[in-house]
Amino acid sequence: MEQGSEENMESSWTLLSWLASGVMVFGGALPYVPQYQDIQRTINAEGFSTRVCLVLLVANILRIFFWIGKQFELPLLLQSVVMILTMLAMLHLCCSIQSSNRVSTKQHHITDLDLLYFWSWSSFGDYLIFCFAFTLLCAFITFLFLDWVLFVEALGSLAVMFEAMMGLPQLLQNYNKRSTRGMSVKMVLLWTAGDIFKTTYFVINESPTQFVVCGVVQILIDIAILLQVGYYGQDTRTKLG
Repeated sequence: MEQGSEENMESSWTLLSWLASGVMVFGGALPYVPQYQDIQRTINAEGFSTRVCLVLLVANILRIFFWIGKQFELPLLLQSVVMILTMLAMLHLCCSIQSSNRVSTKQHHITDLDLLYFWSWSSFGDYLIFCFAFTLLCAFITFLFLDWVLFVEALGSLAVMFEAMMGLPQLLQNYNKRSTRGMSVKMVLLWTAGDIFKTTYFVINESPTQFVVCGVVQILIDIAILLQVGYYGQDTRTKLG
């Protein structure tokens, strides 16, 4: 009887572990569903900072190469792949909306090499070119210094530093516009819940210290954005999201 009880507990723990891993893989993408729906419904992408996509694309590409140099939990690697696909989907939608709303015929492309319009390009293909070029650069540098432990650790620190700054572009855009109109509050609430869960997961699984620090910083930025919602008094008080 006692042995059967232990087996049931072990089976339950395994199920919870798999569930937690599944949440880690797909949970990071979940907050962008309400923002994606809001942009589709309003046909307006101005409230969402696409630089959030830039930060997360860079962070997750770097994290994948960090995994090559220092294998950590597989769910975290899969999370990066899912997040990259999610950010590309967000960028594709924003580009489509902006293209349909564009009044001026003037377009900006990555090949213009104009820093003034960096990450404000007119075509989704320009963002794909950037991601491809950045991935190639990371691959070249990583495989060149793969055996250097200090480089691998620095790569991991750089990845989580970018990820920790995920909400910063949105925070700054809200501040500059003195408004959070067009930004999905549901997205930020899900950011907060996800970052709390993720940080707890890191601590329990004794993940690299960089991940824990990243999680704490993200939670603080999430709270700051939520405070902006109240401070700027947007109409999300009556309509959430």
